[in-house]
Amino acid sequence: MTPAALAEGDIVMSKYSKTEAHLRALSLLVFCPERSAEAVRHVAALDQAGRREFLGHANVHHVVIRALQPLKREAAATGHAELTSFAQAALNQEQERIAKALAALERICVELEAAGCRVAVLKTLDHWPDIGNDLDLITMADERLIESVFLHRLNGRPLARSVGDHLAHKRGFELEGLRETIEIHIGRLGQAGEHTGLARRFLDRRVPAKFSGKTFLMPAPEERIIEGTLERMYRHLFFRLCDIHDTARIAESGSLDYKELRAAADLGGIWPGVATYLRITSEYLHEYRGTGLDLPKEVLAAACFGADKIITRSKYLWVPIFPQSIALFARQFAQLVRSGNVPATARLSLLPPLASVVALGYAVGANSERIW
Repeated sequence: MTPAALAEGDIVMSKYSKTEAHLRALSLLVFCPERSAEAVRHVAALDQAGRREFLGHANVHHVVIRALQPLKREAAATGHAELTSFAQAALNQEQERIAKALAALERICVELEAAGCRVAVLKTLDHWPDIGNDLDLITMADERLIESVFLHRLNGRPLARSVGDHLAHKRGFELEGLRETIEIHIGRLGQAGEHTGLARRFLDRRVPAKFSGKTFLMPAPEERIIEGTLERMYRHLFFRLCDIHDTARIAESGSLDYKELRAAADLGGIWPGVATYLRITSEYLHEYRGTGLDLPKEVLAAACFGADKIITRSKYLWVPIFPQSIALFARQFAQLVRSGNVPATARLSLLPPLASVVALGYAVGANSERIW
């Protein structure tokens, strides 16, 4: 790559912060690979530490494979051998990790099903050909039976549970030799474990899907959108690039039934959150590829805000807490009150005081995950 090309890349990215420049390059690679030349110029101009940082951003957004494959192709086409080697080495390492994790996930699902624990794989396989750093499952089975399977059939070790884990009724395990931890939702979904009806839907409507010759049971497309909404709009309050790409793939596959999606969302009082989640995804996509999602009018009408409210900070695309997230929480709470769902309402009422604890924990230790 010529010095002139590198200088052009510097000019293109110069108006962005370091994090913004990395995310812009990754977004171009993932959502608009035909514009990957700009991303290649950005990565080529980085020193070794900068490239490690860029790769770290790709990892936290679960787009290592989806970003580095077009990066490698463009680098090879432009004769940048060093960058091609960098991308290939990272791809090899990630593909080895994924193959090992996929084999472990298959074994876990087989053992749980054999013990009478119906399971569905959450989130993990939505990122394909990437996967996340956890193997996520949902089941309605008895917690003691699940623990027995992990301890005695899989030789696993239980992980310590946070306050949020207890409230959401989640368990975590690790297996010897496996980098990824296993997180299993037991009979409940939502930050406070408020969604039992939705949890049942995830199991009752699961569908088979093949990945590298292995068959897994996953939630139906509508539940996968619900799953993304619960995580992004009601729990973590930030988007990753994989969330946008995964959601777009589902919406554009032709398999998404918006009436069924609305019925599921209304069951949990989260239709405004679902609509907002889809609108943000659509508008972010439009910024990079020139077209968004073909969303029904009722989705756009129900959305509370769009991608213009999203801010880039600390590697992620953040949803503002005030007033946007608070308003969504208030709507969910009001809907559950109106529906007479006393258990769910009681659980949600615990979140405001717990949120104060999370904020304190983050201020002290810069890691809210220890609580949630």
